[in-house]
Amino acid sequence: MRARKITLPDYIEIDAGNTPVKIRLRANARAQRYLLRVPADHSGPVLTVPKGGDLSRAERFARQHIDWLIERLDGRPDQVALCPGDFVPLRGEDHLILPTGKLRGLVSKGEADCGSPALLVPGAEDHIPRKVTSWLKGEAKADLTARAEEHAVKIGKKITAISVRDTKSRWGSCASNGRLSFSWRLILAPPDILDYVAAHEVAHLKEMNHSDRFWRLCEELAPQTPEARVWLKEHGLRLHGYG
Repeated sequence: MRARKITLPDYIEIDAGNTPVKIRLRANARAQRYLLRVPADHSGPVLTVPKGGDLSRAERFARQHIDWLIERLDGRPDQVALCPGDFVPLRGEDHLILPTGKLRGLVSKGEADCGSPALLVPGAEDHIPRKVTSWLKGEAKADLTARAEEHAVKIGKKITAISVRDTKSRWGSCASNGRLSFSWRLILAPPDILDYVAAHEVAHLKEMNHSDRFWRLCEELAPQTPEARVWLKEHGLRLHGYG
């Protein structure tokens, strides 16, 4: 007999004092348990309902964890749209986004009147967020390619391709065919953090696992590995608040 498909509303609202909190529901037949999470893309909380779950248990689970959810929502970084006047961290250093007033040209680094490092962006102001994002992706690709290739030479492995994407759940990945992929948002982090992620994925070219051998190799390539892992846990969510 086929299992009955879970019928759920798109969302539930849980009373959290002054205002209700809207939580999206997602049925997942492969899930083993209820899971409440706050995506980094600011799309709102999501509650995964496992096989055999139902609406009443989902609501009960959400109520039991509402204090944790409120704490997570309150601790989220504000979204920064990358508009003129916004600050964006480039390699860990805040840069002020300034329009040049020119219609043509490329994004470049400069200095604001206040003395702050700046990104000088040409074109219409409503196009500036897109131009800044594209430029940051290019910088990320260049930095990650340089660091990954240097690490690959050290272990005698070859990278077949490198790409940058806007991934939400991981900072990088390594395929068995030697293709590496990274989050472009690593360009917002200090260089040592980007270097660690590059080393991490390159290490997978030799150890496609997270064994003790893998972590020893990772630390040989990037001695800052322990500190970088802590930094990403503590500050990584903030990087998803840009753009």
